[in-house]
Amino acid sequence: MTDNHLGEFLRARRAALQPTDVGMPSHGTRRVAGLRREEVAVLAGMNADYYTRLEQGRDRHPSAQVLDALGRALRLDPDARAHLYRLAGTVPVDRFATTTDQVSAALRQVVDGHPGAPTLVINRTLDVLASNAIADALHAPFDPADNLARMAFIDPAGPQFYTRWDSTARATVGHLRQAAGRDPNNPRLWELVGLLTEHSADFARLWNTHTVRGKTQDNKHFHHPDVGPLTLGYQVFDVADAPGQQLVIYQAEPGSPSAQALALLGSVHATRTSPPPERT
Repeated sequence: MTDNHLGEFLRARRAALQPTDVGMPSHGTRRVAGLRREEVAVLAGMNADYYTRLEQGRDRHPSAQVLDALGRALRLDPDARAHLYRLAGTVPVDRFATTTDQVSAALRQVVDGHPGAPTLVINRTLDVLASNAIADALHAPFDPADNLARMAFIDPAGPQFYTRWDSTARATVGHLRQAAGRDPNNPRLWELVGLLTEHSADFARLWNTHTVRGKTQDNKHFHHPDVGPLTLGYQVFDVADAPGQQLVIYQAEPGSPSAQALALLGSVHATRTSPPPERT
């Protein structure tokens, strides 16, 4: 793998834009996908040779002003703009750069304190560090339910479980790209990326788009073999005293079919996992 992460990101985002996307006319035969380097340089108000040096990795530390101009030129959203800054090393060291996978007893108590809501603790590479009983029931189709990215891209249950798989796949890759910007030397991240690239052409394709997306809140759509379709909203919270960890809580709309299905799922799981009665 190349270590020119900034250049790769710039090339990928340039390739994702057409002249019409940025209000520019298109002249002549285009030999490259997306914008030409010269066009990005014009949009950013900089010398084309300097922009070429950035893409080729001959200059890896542009100023904040240059990065801001590139962010506007490439139409980057806030997550992608922050990722660009981190790749260039021009922002203060992220206080969450050093991660820990040790889940505290207090946090485990919080996880178990939501018996009706699937609750997880994950790290930046989407490893599942802790989960409550209803979360275990939700992810029962996976063996093991160890990493959300592996589950989506490699596990045979993934395409059936995630009914909007394309959306889940894009969000998952965007999250890992953000992790790469925050902690580019994380060996677990690159081990995971290598595994997913080897076993999933879809992951490799999405990874090369360099799309960045944080995990905050949204709806997810599942199909569980025991209870059928589920639509669950989720909220994500950074764990202040555990760098790199996030608390994820799923909830169903009260009174909805998904709420009924979730309650049924909890009942089924409790029945399956309860010990048999003692013989007298």
